[in-house]
Amino acid sequence: MLSRIHAAGIILTLIIAFLRPQLACRYFRVASQGFNQIARRRRLSVILVGLLALGVNAGVSLLVHMPEPRDEDEFSYLLAADTFAHGRLTNPAHPMWVHFESFHIIHQPTYQSKYPPAQGLILGAGQVIGGHPIVGVWISIGLMGAAICWMLQAWLPPRWALLGGLLVALHSGILLKWGDGYWGGAVAAIGGALVLGTLRRIVLRPRIRDALLMGLGLAILANSRPYEGLIASLPVAVALFVWMIGKNGPAFHVSLTRIVLPIFVMVIATAAWVGYYNFRVTGDALRMPYLVHHATYQVWPLFLWQNPGPEPAYRHKVLRDFYVDRMRGFYMGPRSLPSFVRQSVNRVQRLWKFYLGYLLTVPLVMLPSVLRDRWMRFALLTCGLLTAALLLNTYVNVYYPAPITGLVFALVLQAMRQLNVWQWRGRPTGRFVVRAILFIFVASLVLSFAQKVRLKPEHEWSQQRARMLAELKKDEGRHLVIVRYGPKFSKFSLSKEEEWVYNEAEIDGAKVVWAREMDATQNRKLLEYFRDRQLWLLEVNGDQSPLKLLPYPAGSAL
Repeated sequence: MLSRIHAAGIILTLIIAFLRPQLACRYFRVASQGFNQIARRRRLSVILVGLLALGVNAGVSLLVHMPEPRDEDEFSYLLAADTFAHGRLTNPAHPMWVHFESFHIIHQPTYQSKYPPAQGLILGAGQVIGGHPIVGVWISIGLMGAAICWMLQAWLPPRWALLGGLLVALHSGILLKWGDGYWGGAVAAIGGALVLGTLRRIVLRPRIRDALLMGLGLAILANSRPYEGLIASLPVAVALFVWMIGKNGPAFHVSLTRIVLPIFVMVIATAAWVGYYNFRVTGDALRMPYLVHHATYQVWPLFLWQNPGPEPAYRHKVLRDFYVDRMRGFYMGPRSLPSFVRQSVNRVQRLWKFYLGYLLTVPLVMLPSVLRDRWMRFALLTCGLLTAALLLNTYVNVYYPAPITGLVFALVLQAMRQLNVWQWRGRPTGRFVVRAILFIFVASLVLSFAQKVRLKPEHEWSQQRARMLAELKKDEGRHLVIVRYGPKFSKFSLSKEEEWVYNEAEIDGAKVVWAREMDATQNRKLLEYFRDRQLWLLEVNGDQSPLKLLPYPAGSAL
């Protein structure tokens, strides 16, 4: 729907731009005066953008609906958040762990999320500060808006940097995708903004502070999206090295003391932290939880050039259906050149639609003029390099390119600058187009929110699970919900992300525990372990039949 509105708005904009480009010019001129005054105060601009992004995201959650976890990955991140909120890096393996196995989680040698810890840390901070992980999402979105505004101040004039920060803060895709769930994206975007913002500042004036901030950005990337962060950081490292050894570079002692050593210290500290975290979770400083999970459950490799591994021994059919059957298409689909090209085009289109869409693509008609600037060529090269690297992944999602979010907006804004001064027969046609794009951009955000309020929430099963969990927590006593998957569920689960068995970090201390039904011997052990809890059966068939909790039938474990 929004795509059609954008397309219609663009066509109408172009018609008016060539016929009446002075339309509403007076109102925009008045607004721009106050805007420019704020933009000249750089720190104030960064703070305002951060607060706006935080406030709008919080408003969506509080006024529209509080997001419930719906993807398997979100439950994994929430496990990490709950673990960190309890002051631990991981949890001991549970005696009944075979009943609690689920997607994107490891249970051996410890019980923890498979993902790097950055997203879990910000969600855990939100849980501690505000009593709910969604507060961490709000904080991360606010910090992302502020960080990208700060980054753009080193790439563009102040008023365009402020405009870029506002575009991020009001970007409907970011707010309704990254900000309406627990998967993340904002944390990696913060890391990328710090690295790219300090690059321009260091080249202009080498300072220890900026080098330390670059190291902090690298640390965030290493603990959020390590692969994509590495790819995005390689052009930065090359550009910095070439500049330092070039004729316009600083003296050797300046490069060493103000750039190299501070970054080196931060990198060493990051490596020490990552190694310690890995050791606590997996028992091996050099083995990430992600790799433990992959070796335990996965068949299909992370990259298309790798060969599949042997099929692990699965204890639950739904896990095999997910990891073997459902994931098969991601790897086997693009095995021929034509299918790889089709998949690559689809992936690029999906990323383009999320980050740019029709509206922010319009200014890119000025790309030839934009690329006269060597830094814009660097930005485009970095974006292209990361995109190409993602095409070699077995799986791709809109969260993955998050480290280059700031660069995408830098290119769009530089194109807007060029379009803003473009004239047709001496008339300010380009300026009207830019202003109209901004107006439609804000209007589309309002329409997106209105549509979200009117429509039924997606992933209804997640709403059912949340309601069921809330009702059980209101009851006295403690509960054990044994989930039995019916014969129709396996086929259904290949196309739907519906999973019920997820638990808190402290399983024994949780008021409600979710467990998978197994054979009679294993079930007896489970019921004996949780003999002080009220027992429930939840049968999930994967069809439209209503779900309800029933008392667990006596003798079922015999």
